[in-house]
Amino acid sequence: MTLNCLKNRFLVLFFSIFSLSVIAQDQAAIESGKTLFKNNCASCHNKDMKSKLTGPALGGVEERWADYPQEDLYTWIRNSQSMISQGHPRATELWNEWKPTVMNSFPTLSDEDVANILAYINCTYEGNCPGQVQVAADQGVPGQSKGEQESNSLVYVFLLAILALLAIILARIISNLNYMAVMREKGEAPERKTLVEILTSKGVISFAIFAAVVIGGFITVNNAINLGRQQGYEPDQPIKFSHVTHAGVHKIDCNYCHDGARRSKHSVIPAANTCMNCHKAIKVGSQYGTGELTKIYASVGYDPNTDKYIEDYESMSEEDIKRIYTKWIADTYITDKGSLDSEGEELIENQWNGIVSSLTNEEAGDTKIQGPIEWVRIHNMPDHVYFNHAQHVSVGKVECQTCHGKVEEMEVVKQYSPLSMGWCINCHRQTEVKFADNKYYDNYYEMYHEQIKNNKRDKVTVEDIGGTECQKCHY
Repeated sequence: MTLNCLKNRFLVLFFSIFSLSVIAQDQAAIESGKTLFKNNCASCHNKDMKSKLTGPALGGVEERWADYPQEDLYTWIRNSQSMISQGHPRATELWNEWKPTVMNSFPTLSDEDVANILAYINCTYEGNCPGQVQVAADQGVPGQSKGEQESNSLVYVFLLAILALLAIILARIISNLNYMAVMREKGEAPERKTLVEILTSKGVISFAIFAAVVIGGFITVNNAINLGRQQGYEPDQPIKFSHVTHAGVHKIDCNYCHDGARRSKHSVIPAANTCMNCHKAIKVGSQYGTGELTKIYASVGYDPNTDKYIEDYESMSEEDIKRIYTKWIADTYITDKGSLDSEGEELIENQWNGIVSSLTNEEAGDTKIQGPIEWVRIHNMPDHVYFNHAQHVSVGKVECQTCHGKVEEMEVVKQYSPLSMGWCINCHRQTEVKFADNKYYDNYYEMYHEQIKNNKRDKVTVEDIGGTECQKCHY
C-alpha cells in the first residue's frame, strides 16, 4: 500500500469521525434540552412551542430577546422576578402581559443547560429535531409518538452502520501497517490475511463482545429507567366521561368526585353513586344523549323509566336487562323525534351493544353487566414510591392542574406530567411553602420567621423543610 493511499484512508477516517462527533454532540445537547424542558418547563409551556398554555409559546424566544444581550435572556430564565424588580424593559413587558402568573425560578440551571433547552425549543419550533415527527398544535407533544421512536431507531442504525464502516477501515489500515512492518523487517512479503480472517480474528471478536455488552447494558438501563413511564398515555375508557363538560363547562370541583384527594393517600375513582347524585335528575347527556349515561344506570341497576333502583338486579338475565334499557332509549328517542324509525332502531341496537361491550369482559370471564365500571388506570406510581394526595392537596395547597394539567380542557384524560423522580425533586426545590392560614406549617414558620424578617431569606421551599430527603418518598 502506498503512502498516498494511507493518507487518503486516514483523511476519510478523520472526517467521518469528526462528522459523527458533531452529529452526536448536537443530538446529545438537544436530548439533554428535551429532558430539562420536560422536567422544568413543560408544566406551563406548550410542548409544540407554537401555542400558549399557562405561559407564552416559546418558539422564537431568542429572536424576541435579540435586542438585549444573551445574558439577559439567561438571567430571565433563571430568575424572572429579579429582572422585573430591576425594571428590565423586556421583563416588564412580559410581566404586564402575563401577570399575576409568576414564572418559577431555576437558579441551578447552568449556561450549558439553558443553551440546551433553547436548542430543543428552536428545533421543535422549526420542526428539524433529530428524529422529530410533527404533531398538530392542539395535540401537543406529551411524549414520543410511534413514528418518532421509529425515526430515532433509524438514526441509531445509521450511526451503527458508520461505526461498523469505520471499524472495517481501521482493521484494513492496521493489517496493511503490519504487512509493511513485517516486509521491512524480514525483507519478504508475508501472506496477507483476507477480510474474513480479519473480521473473525480474536481481537475483532473480543471487541464485538465488548460492544455488545456495552450496548446491551445501555439499553437495559435505559429501559429500566423508563419502566412505567407513560407521559401522554390517553386510553379509551368504558364510558366517555367528558371532563370538559363537567369540570370545564359546569365548573364541578375536582374534589367533589375525587374526594379522597383531600383526605387520603389516593384521590380515588368516584363510585357510580357519585355520578347518580346528579344523573338521577339529568338523564340525557348534552353530548352523547342516552348513550353513555345508560351505561351507568345498567351498572348500578337503576331503572330510568321508573326512577327506582331494581330489586334483585344481581339475579336478572341479560335479556331482562336489555328489555329495561332499550325501552328507556326508545322512549327518549320517540320523545325527541316523535316516532321510532329505522334510524332510531339502529341507535337502540348500537347503544345496547355499547352497554354490553363497556360493562363486560369476556376475556377476563366477566360476562355480567351488573357491577362496578372497570375504568382504565392512567396514573400509576411505582410500589417503592410513597405519594400522598392529602399531603399535597390539603397541606401543600397544590392545585390539581399542577400535576394533572388543565383537565377541564381534556375531552379524554391523559397523563400530563412525567411523574419522574427528577420532576418531583425539581418541583420540591422550586415550590414555596404556603404559611398563610396553614396550621400544618406552624413549627416551620417559627423556625424561618426570623430569617425572613431579617431578610436572610426571601422564601422557604419544600426542599428547605426536607422535601428532597430520600426517606420522604422512599420507605
